[in-house]
Amino acid sequence: MVFARSAINLARPAGSLFAQRAAPRTAFSQLGGVRTLTASSSRQGKVLLCLYDGKEHAKQEPGLLGTTENELGIRKWLEDQGHTLVTTSDKEGENSVFEKEMVDAEVIITTPFHPGYLTAERLRKCKNLKIAVTAGIGSDHVDLNVANETNGGITVAEVTGSNVVSVAEHVVMTILALVRNFGPAREQIARGDWDVAEAAKNEFDLEGKVVGTVAVGRIGERVLRRLKPFDCKQLLYFDYQPLSAEKEKEIGCRRVESLEDMLAQCDVVTINCPLHEKTRGLFNKDLISKMKPGSWLVNTARGAIVVKEDVAAALESGQLRGYGGDVWFPQPAPKDHPLRTASYKGWGGSAGNATVPHMSGTSLDAQKRYATGTKNILQSYFSGKHDYRPEDLIVHKGDYATKAYGQRK
Repeated sequence: MVFARSAINLARPAGSLFAQRAAPRTAFSQLGGVRTLTASSSRQGKVLLCLYDGKEHAKQEPGLLGTTENELGIRKWLEDQGHTLVTTSDKEGENSVFEKEMVDAEVIITTPFHPGYLTAERLRKCKNLKIAVTAGIGSDHVDLNVANETNGGITVAEVTGSNVVSVAEHVVMTILALVRNFGPAREQIARGDWDVAEAAKNEFDLEGKVVGTVAVGRIGERVLRRLKPFDCKQLLYFDYQPLSAEKEKEIGCRRVESLEDMLAQCDVVTINCPLHEKTRGLFNKDLISKMKPGSWLVNTARGAIVVKEDVAAALESGQLRGYGGDVWFPQPAPKDHPLRTASYKGWGGSAGNATVPHMSGTSLDAQKRYATGTKNILQSYFSGKHDYRPEDLIVHKGDYATKAYGQRK
């Protein structure tokens, strides 16, 4: 489904993208089923918004702000200032609405849940682009090196912290679903069966297990804090930057300096690191072979951090007892993606499989937060103040503004 709102962009005064505004005048027309808005203003900026379609669900729940129908709640606010908003879910290929509209957009907003990929090739076509905003967390859909070199340096920003609680809760839920074999047990009941042995043959307690997180940033730390009441045997983490001694004592966790050493000790591993050139394909056949046999792997970070075929093979062999998470590459995941149907030792159904669509960071509560944060970033840009929250900036003024991403030439 394509739900696009395109616009006719009127001429702008030379020398300034946003000069003093007059009151906007708007007129609507209908062209080939696409809603078209013409806005008149002495000063106008074009914003391209790429979101997923909500369809009937967006009507049932207006709080689905991250949909093409509800547009982060920013359309009226933008139009009242004379700006043009183009909203679409059609993002794949050179004939997509996204690719056609991006060439003269000053602002591009997308989400991690339905990313409009800003590759090097695409960025070089974006002659007017000044800022790319992630409505949520995670800007790996942008070629950050090229963003630094394009148009004098494209600012890439995200709404840091907007969904860390949501993702951390999802991680804990996924761990429990895998360890307690929830999915297959629920499937059994839904099909009208009753077989306790079938449900219990792959069910364990979380208490007494060793759990480790790859990265202990805002999400990883929250995961460990939420796991503390479960009386795990050990809570471990691998990160280039250690927590303070006070935090380690408070949480009851311990840093392991070698990733391989941590994996060998863990019954459960959760991935909470950004995707960049050093983490892309990190969990491949070789690294998975160093994990404790029969362990569980949870990934709510980015789909490309794991090699999907290698994870599926590890489930089939029993090297992994389970894999869960909500991130895929690409997104939406193709129907033949091996992790849709992979199962522990080929038992079928959801045995050892707790994968879902990319939803962990887009709860209704999170959508309120990242919609508000996106509007704040836009306000900072449109005002000309550029007084962004430092923690929201990924690249800015032609350089990296964070150590979280390793993409540096």
